[in-house]
Amino acid sequence: MQTEVHVFALSISASVLLSVFPFLIVMMSLCKYGLHWPAGVQALDLALTDFFPGEIGQFIHRNLMAVVQSRGPFQITSLFLLSFTANGVFEPLEVALNRVWGFRNNRSYLGNQLIALGLAFACGSLALLSVALTAGNVAVLKTVLHGYGAWYVRLAGFVSMKICAIAASITIFFLIYWLLPNGKVSPRRVLLPAVILGLLSELLKYAYILALPRLNFGEVYGPFAISVSLMIWAFLSGMLLLTGAHLSAQKSLRDL
Repeated sequence: MQTEVHVFALSISASVLLSVFPFLIVMMSLCKYGLHWPAGVQALDLALTDFFPGEIGQFIHRNLMAVVQSRGPFQITSLFLLSFTANGVFEPLEVALNRVWGFRNNRSYLGNQLIALGLAFACGSLALLSVALTAGNVAVLKTVLHGYGAWYVRLAGFVSMKICAIAASITIFFLIYWLLPNGKVSPRRVLLPAVILGLLSELLKYAYILALPRLNFGEVYGPFAISVSLMIWAFLSGMLLLTGAHLSAQKSLRDL
């Protein structure tokens, strides 16, 4: 409930707004043109529409496919832009986590850029691994459930995607809590909070989906409604992440 927590979360949400689309362009271009992997494209479509609530996911998916098809092969420009914009997400996060854990000194600018690039690469790799596992499971299920109806395959594919996505979210939370603070953090101290936050983030997403029609962003923000919806979703996710870090640090301090 402190003021600086809201400032950090707003900074994180603005950086997410800048980085999410270049990141998705890179992922989709890599699956479609780099790996020539139709199953990966389908799994990424499913994960995209599931991860982003309601109309946000539909809007991003529609425009993402239009951009990827119009620009063609893998975009070096998007990768270059991502390398800078993704750093903006981890920069305020490091300062916030240092404050939470009581570490007085932040990393140097260069040090922060290096750890941010490493975490961005790790998160991208986890996302791609999640897509690969989902695509592989769906391919196996199509063979095993052949003749039982398409809805069996769709349901099994959704469950498989959900399990992979939650596992990836938990791992991302864990890596952020463990590696981003500029000090020594015990992995076992942040494992349970990462698991809890990975599950809570799913509940938060569905609560946001239910709340979106009642928020009427279109009446207030007009053509910026989708951007505002995405930014508020990122703000809520940032608040959730910082809450988990705070509870983890407080428990560790009590144990000491």
